[in-house]
Amino acid sequence: MAKIKSHYDIVIIGSGMGGLVAAIIMAREGKSVCVLEKNNQYGGNLQTFVRDRTIFDTGVHYIGGLSKGQNLYRYFDYLGIIDGLELQKLDEDNYDVITFDDDEIEYPHAQGYDNFKKQLVSHFPEEENAIENYCNKLQEICQKFPLYNLEAGKPYGNDPELFEQSAKDYIDSITQNKKLRAVLAGSNLLYAGIADKTPIYVHALSINSYIQSSYRCADGGSQITKLLVKRLKESGGEAFNHQEVIDIKCSNKKITSVVTAEGLEITGDKYISNIEPKLTLKMVGEKHFRKSYNSRIQNLESTVSAFSIHIVLKPNSFKYINKNYYHFNDTDKVWKGHEYSQKTWPETYMVSMGVRKNQDEWGDQLTAITYMRYDEVAQWEDTFNTVAHKNDRGESYEEFKKIKAEAFLTAIEKKFPNIRECIQSIHTSTPLSYRDYIGSTRGSMYGYVKDIKDPLLSFISPRTKIENLFFTGQSLNMHGILGVTISGVVTCSEILGGKYLIDKIIQGTKNENVNAN
Repeated sequence: MAKIKSHYDIVIIGSGMGGLVAAIIMAREGKSVCVLEKNNQYGGNLQTFVRDRTIFDTGVHYIGGLSKGQNLYRYFDYLGIIDGLELQKLDEDNYDVITFDDDEIEYPHAQGYDNFKKQLVSHFPEEENAIENYCNKLQEICQKFPLYNLEAGKPYGNDPELFEQSAKDYIDSITQNKKLRAVLAGSNLLYAGIADKTPIYVHALSINSYIQSSYRCADGGSQITKLLVKRLKESGGEAFNHQEVIDIKCSNKKITSVVTAEGLEITGDKYISNIEPKLTLKMVGEKHFRKSYNSRIQNLESTVSAFSIHIVLKPNSFKYINKNYYHFNDTDKVWKGHEYSQKTWPETYMVSMGVRKNQDEWGDQLTAITYMRYDEVAQWEDTFNTVAHKNDRGESYEEFKKIKAEAFLTAIEKKFPNIRECIQSIHTSTPLSYRDYIGSTRGSMYGYVKDIKDPLLSFISPRTKIENLFFTGQSLNMHGILGVTISGVVTCSEILGGKYLIDKIIQGTKNENVNAN
């Protein structure tokens, strides 16, 4: 096992997807690279955990754009991990279904744009034009983001409309049908959409890849991380877990070293922070940044957090479902699920099942996720609890989780009436779990809120105000596996040159034509 050296060309803090992608790129360029991870597992949101010998995903429940020639496929091909993945394609005709109380119909989101239109038109025959316009709009928007399509250019487009029109306003503009509006926006738990803030481009970039193709990772998303770490080491890079960076030393506008909890001091020529920018600035010392810059970063609004229940199912009791459910109390809750009261919670949720290699007809686990505001767990925020650092939050916290799990289960039971009799054991995650394992402010699901009223506010450059410090990860431009993969490319482009790197990636992939239909 390699030992940490005292000096590297590139020191990367945090091993989320963006950090690992950046590490591989820089190692392939001949740089000595070191990735430092505080947790037992690498991978940020790709971490998995085991309960009752059953694997659960922390945050990545399905992935889009992974069919041959599509955008994520080509990035993964360049990184050398596509052939090693064990994937299960979700149902072609309804990879996601949108459902509502008092409505028996399961409204489908289908794979392939022609099929997406066909399946929805079967439920909304009078809305064919609106559905056609919606599909065209999504594809048109995605074409304006060069790196999304593995083309040289800025990571985001120059069209003001992309940033100044809300997703809700656009969807409302193409149809008066309330149910169709709700169905088109129905998977917005993928990006925590806010009615008067979330831009149309966030919706489009989030949804388009899944319409192209949708997959689950067999036995969990951590297989992606394992392959990335393997490729990093093959390229001469190094990664170390249980190495929490607690201090970033700065002098004369340059980072001079990082210090770990174990007291190791590591120097580098350049440093890439894959931890949240707010935390990075605090570790460097806010005095080293302009007040206006520091204030802008620290005042960014974080997206809402989540509460999850992870159910281990009794053997042969609950059939495997090869799709995801997004459920709402009614159509008005699609954009308002995070505005719940204690009496109405949960007003919306997602249900997803994990898949095994050689999956048979029976499922062995089910995860349900709903919004939860951080304030609900703020009374325990001084506690910290991960595999590496055990800390008992106390009986009151356990009771809180028990009450919430029961309320959540009661809501899910309306959709899946036999669920209780299938439960072997039930486990929970709260905003504190996300905060501790992912390192996000207030347990934020997706970094910082994008707001049409101030579109440039939440765009963070990978190049910081310190000469040799760079950012990467979901806080830069977009979250999600594709978003953070692109963030790793964007960060390395700042160091290596954008056209040079993207040309190299294009040449290094099997550049088949993308067929999204």
